[in-house]
Amino acid sequence: MKIKLDENLGRAVALLFRESGYDVETVRQEGLSGATDQQLIQVCQAEKRCLVTLDLDFSNPLVFNPSDYSGIVVLRVPPNPAYQDFIEFSKNLLSKLTDNSIDGNLWIVQRNQIRIYKPD
Repeated sequence: MKIKLDENLGRAVALLFRESGYDVETVRQEGLSGATDQQLIQVCQAEKRCLVTLDLDFSNPLVFNPSDYSGIVVLRVPPNPAYQDFIEFSKNLLSKLTDNSIDGNLWIVQRNQIRIYKPD
């Protein structure tokens, strides 16, 4: 699976995904920092990458229909998250990715659960 990490996720998260065997690109690596949401999702679509982000705008399936993409994951971390929060949420996501396909779906990752939106 190919993953695109948004600019609000750091190198430690990218390393965690890479160590788990995923093909990971980051917004920063590709010089997309500051890109609009629409530009970013179009790049993900063209590259066939699942977007992993903290940006709540991507959690609206009426604006970003998950069936048009290789998956959208929104991490719902607490306000003022600590480094360990990013690691915990990423590990939670990785544990579910091994047995489930995200292609065409929206996943909202919270501390102790993942809500999955599968469009009809």
